[in-house]
Amino acid sequence: MDNADIQLLVIIAVAVVAISIFMSFFPFMLWISALASGVRISIITLVAMRLRRVVPSRIVNPLIKATKAGLGLNINQLESHFLAGGNVDRVVNALIAAQRADIPLIFERAAAIDLAGRDVLQAVQMSVNPKVIETPVVSAVAKNGIEVMVRARVTVRANIDRLVGGAGEETILARVAEGIVSTNGGSESHKDVLENPDLISKTVLAKGLDAGTAFEILSIDIADVDVGKNIGAHLQTEQAEADKRIAQAKAEERRAMAVAHEQEMKARVVEMQAKVVEAESQVPLALAEALRAGKIGVMDYMNLKNIEADTQMRGSIGKQNDVPGEDGNVKP
Repeated sequence: MDNADIQLLVIIAVAVVAISIFMSFFPFMLWISALASGVRISIITLVAMRLRRVVPSRIVNPLIKATKAGLGLNINQLESHFLAGGNVDRVVNALIAAQRADIPLIFERAAAIDLAGRDVLQAVQMSVNPKVIETPVVSAVAKNGIEVMVRARVTVRANIDRLVGGAGEETILARVAEGIVSTNGGSESHKDVLENPDLISKTVLAKGLDAGTAFEILSIDIADVDVGKNIGAHLQTEQAEADKRIAQAKAEERRAMAVAHEQEMKARVVEMQAKVVEAESQVPLALAEALRAGKIGVMDYMNLKNIEADTQMRGSIGKQNDVPGEDGNVKP
C-alpha cells in the first residue's frame, strides 16, 4: 500500500467523523421528518435546541403528533415545558385524548397538572373510564355493641379542574371510611346495617365527600359486610374485671388497716402491762418508806403479808380445781 492509498483512507475516516459530528448538531433526518409531516421548523432552530441542551426529538416528535391531531401548538410552548422539567410527550398525548373524548383541556392547564406531579394522561383516561377504588376492611361498632366489618368499592372520575391542589385517593378512602364508621355507629343494631347495606352508601354520598379532592365520586357500592366481635360485651367484661380488681384492692387496703390497728392495740396492751409492772414495782418501795416513816407498824406489815399468802393459796387451789379430767370436763 503506497502513500496515496494511506492518504485516501485517512481522508475518508476524517470525512466520516466530520459528517457524524455534523449530523449530531444538525439533525437532518428529524428535520426532514418534520417537514414531511407538515411541521414548519428551521434547521437553525434544531441546532439552537442542541445548544440549549434540549433533545430535539423530544420536542419535534410530540409537535408532529399535535400538528396531525390539529391541536395548534407551537414549538416554543413545548420547549418551555420541557425546560421546566415536564413530560412533553405525555402532555401532548393527554391533549389528544381529551380532544377525542370532547373534554375541555388547554395546554396551559395540562402543563400545570404535569408540573404538579400528577399524570395528566391518566387523569384524562380516568375522566373517560372511571376508576374503582376498593377500601380496606373498615371496622365499626353499632349501638348494641356488635362489630360490623365493611369493605366498599368507590367509583371515582378524575376532576381535571381540581387536579392542581386537589386531594388524592388517600383522602377519598379516609373520608369513605369515616362515613362508614359514623353510619354504623349511628345504627341502633348491627342488624339494621346487615338488612340495608345501601344505607351506608346513601349516607356517605349525601355528605359530599369529594369536596376539595381531585376526583368526583360516582357511586359507593358495599362489597362485603361481616359481623365481628361483640365489642360491647367485651368492654363490659373488662369493666367488670377492672371493678373487681378495684374492690379487691380496697378490701386489701381495709384488711391491711385492720391488721395495723390490731398490731397497734397489741402494742398498747404491752405498754399498759409494762406500766402495771412498773406500778407494782413501786409497792415494795412504798411499804418500805411507810415503815421508815412510821406510818404502818410491823404487825400491819405482817398482816398484809398473811393476806397476800392467803390470796395466793386460794388462787392455786382454784387453778387445781379448774384442771379438766380425762373426759375433758372440769371436776367440781
